[in-house]
Amino acid sequence: MTSLNTDPNIPDPDGFYNELIEAHEGLSDEESAALNARLILVLANQVGNRDVLRQAIAAAKSPSAT
Repeated sequence: MTSLNTDPNIPDPDGFYNELIEAHEGLSDEESAALNARLILVLANQVGNRDVLRQAIAAAKSPSAT
């Protein structure tokens, strides 16, 4: 079983955050939510491991994840 990696793992996290925010510019709340949903599904497909995805869901639901 593979474990969820919660250690910092993105080179230039601030740059990634800016790209993510820019992707939402000019979108309505509904369009922004749809973009987030599509992005989640694309990334979940990239991960591809159901156990890791379950761990990610649990981590995201945890108050300490924010």
